[in-house]
Amino acid sequence: MKPTIGFVGLGLMGGSLSRHLLAAGFELIVHDADPDKVEALVKAGGTAAGAPERIASQVDIIVLSLPDSKVVSAVINDSLRLFEIGRQGLIVLDTSTAAPAVSVAMAAKLGERGIEMLDSTISGTATMCAAKESLFMVGGTKEAYEQCVPLFAAMAKDSIYMGPSGTGAAIKLVVNLVLALNRMALAEGLTLARKAGLDQAQTLDVLKKSAAYSKAMDQKGPRMVNRHFVPPEGLLGMQYKDVQLMLELGDKLNCPLPLLTLNAAALAAEIAKGRDHWDTSDIISYYDERADR
Repeated sequence: MKPTIGFVGLGLMGGSLSRHLLAAGFELIVHDADPDKVEALVKAGGTAAGAPERIASQVDIIVLSLPDSKVVSAVINDSLRLFEIGRQGLIVLDTSTAAPAVSVAMAAKLGERGIEMLDSTISGTATMCAAKESLFMVGGTKEAYEQCVPLFAAMAKDSIYMGPSGTGAAIKLVVNLVLALNRMALAEGLTLARKAGLDQAQTLDVLKKSAAYSKAMDQKGPRMVNRHFVPPEGLLGMQYKDVQLMLELGDKLNCPLPLLTLNAAALAAEIAKGRDHWDTSDIISYYDERADR
């Protein structure tokens, strides 16, 4: 018998993940601050939670698809009221990008109330998530992870168990670090190509066929070439937030991150121009404006 799922947060990622679960035959009780998003999921086959504090008593697993740890903490404490209510055997999947130490602390605190929490981070854009091409990277107890493997299989192309609490959050920061630097390297290369008199679209095609290829070229290359930054697929401001988490982790572990420090400065320069709601491919604008001075 399939577990009943509570799903909180029905935005771009959460909306797709919840629909994948419905398509796989899971019973969903859904909640979001936006009633229109809840109504859309009810029409797709979900059940509206009504009062969010009732969710824990009705489900086996709760999936949180929320922006960051601050929102996750507020929802767990004030909306779901998990510390007040408790729920022996309940599993919470936190899909946000969090500082590993925050994930460890939250899992320990929930554990005191009989609740398991898995830092269930996602690698993939909203488009990849909708196409079920994303990857779950999970930290927490192996037993809780194995109970949730059918959910991960329903929501994504694959899942990987990383280890104890915090490891899912840590690998997400590592993955996002490499992605950020891939995008910056692509923007730098395309800018040099333009200054050298090369066509950027043709350069991108060459790069995709060369040993320098990365998925950033598929995901962000056309946006960079066409200066297509709005509407965004991934927010520049959210990337900057993630980069701050990476730098904090590096500082805590005495791990040098000089390239990421340069990336943070470039992102900050773009955000200062009011571009935090542009797509992450806007990093090429940083090079455009410096190269054309």
